[in-house]
Amino acid sequence: MSSRRLLCVLSLLLAVSCESGPSKPAADMRPYEEQIAAARAAKDLMFRSDAENSPLLPGERPSFPGLPYFPIDAKYHVPAYLKADPKGEQVVIELQTSAKTRDPLRRVGKLGFTLDGQTFALTAFSGVEDREMKRLFVPFGDETGGQETYKGGRYLDLDRTPTGLYDLDFNRAYHPTCVYNISYICPVPPPENRLPIAIRAGEKLR
Repeated sequence: MSSRRLLCVLSLLLAVSCESGPSKPAADMRPYEEQIAAARAAKDLMFRSDAENSPLLPGERPSFPGLPYFPIDAKYHVPAYLKADPKGEQVVIELQTSAKTRDPLRRVGKLGFTLDGQTFALTAFSGVEDREMKRLFVPFGDETGGQETYKGGRYLDLDRTPTGLYDLDFNRAYHPTCVYNISYICPVPPPENRLPIAIRAGEKLR
């Protein structure tokens, strides 16, 4: 994605937010790669030293070497548009989980985007307790699953916007916690969110 296109998307988002609600924190002005590197370093620190939130067992934390990632690639950082589900929060579906149970989530709509000249869509969800659907949960699978990444898929999280425009960044894709600790139960992406391409961005297995 070109820096010019991204600037246009971000400018529109900022303009709408200024008109429609209270002020928000200033945007991170660091170079893009520095932002991604800082987020990854913070997550490694959490895994290594946060006893409350780290999915690692206590004995694994001191020697944790850090999470492996694909190289940062700007082509996987694309604009997306959310086509909201007309039934809104009324639609609750159950996703299969890693423990073969079912996890209820609200279906918010579909995020349409273009990558390498092809058009795709991913269904976005929110938690059943999030009545205002302020956060979008986007579980997905791709052709790297089972080899370079976890066979059960990976996740993206997005803050809801008033415009329907989103900054879809697969460099921020992450594995579910059940990859690191089998006691965690994680939702599996639905078949409609299985992309027929390899997304070599974000977290990988090794």
